[in-house]
Formats: sequence, C-alpha cells, structure tokens
Amino acid sequence: MNLSQIKNHLSILSEVNFLLPNGKRVPAHFHVTEIGLINKHFIDCEGTIRHQKVVNFQLWNANDLEHRLKPQKLLNIISLSERKLGIENLEIEVEYQTDTIGKYGLEFNGADFLLTTLQTDCLAKENCGISNENKIEILTQNESAACCTPGGGCC
Repeated sequence: MNLSQIKNHLSILSEVNFLLPNGKRVPAHFHVTEIGLINKHFIDCEGTIRHQKVVNFQLWNANDLEHRLKPQKLLNIISLSERKLGIENLEIEVEYQTDTIGKYGLEFNGADFLLTTLQTDCLAKENCGISNENKIEILTQNESAACCTPGGGCC
C-alpha cells in the first residue's frame, strides 16, 4: 500500500485498527510514534548498486490504555510528514514491536489495516545460478517426516 492509498482509506474510516499476520489486533491504544522516509542505498551480491525508498510508520504501545488514534489525527500526522520531510507517494512499511522490532507490509481489507509478512530475496538470481527449479520448498512437519526417510531425498 502506498501513501495515497492509506490516506484514501483513512478518509472514510471512523477508527484505525491494525491486524497482525496471525490475526491478532494491535492493541487499540497504539501510537504512531514516527512517520519517516527511509532511503536504502545498497549493493547486491553481484555488485549492482540499488536504491530503495519507502515511507516508514512506527507503531508503539504505551501504558495509556485510554489512548485512541483517530483517522483524522493520523491524516494530520501524514500531512505534516509530507510537508516537512518531502515524502512522496511511496510504499509503506510498518515497524511494530513484538519479540523484536518487526517490519511489515501494509494492506487494507475494507475495515482494518493488515500488517503483512515480508520476505528476504536475492535480487540477482539470474547471476547466482538460482532459478525457480532450485527453490527450496518449505514442508510442514508431517510432510517433512514423510519424506525424511532413508532414500527419501530430502536429508
């Protein structure tokens, strides 16, 4: 989801809710403590220099259990960040504290914002000899047990 999309959704909502990938709600008393512009300048494993820019929202829970962030307040924070930081209509990443600081994508289901899982990936697969045929399949424990027998081919 990009910045214009979240603003469109917020403009029609009466409350702001976030759901974690496991279906649990971020507690209703969360704060958006930061909206930032993250510029990532990096090199991949083959030496290609790359740039990535995203908007970062940081969600945080405090002990103020009565706190509720209203959609208009979040729109005001977004507007301020756009003016002061020169933020463009970029994709949004969300940081949220679980066991460690988690980094999530963002989607909308018509009522709630969904924090989605992100995965690492090789950006130079064609140069590393990695093709779709070489991908490792993730098996469930039962599937793994069934194939991990002598001569099963997975061990």
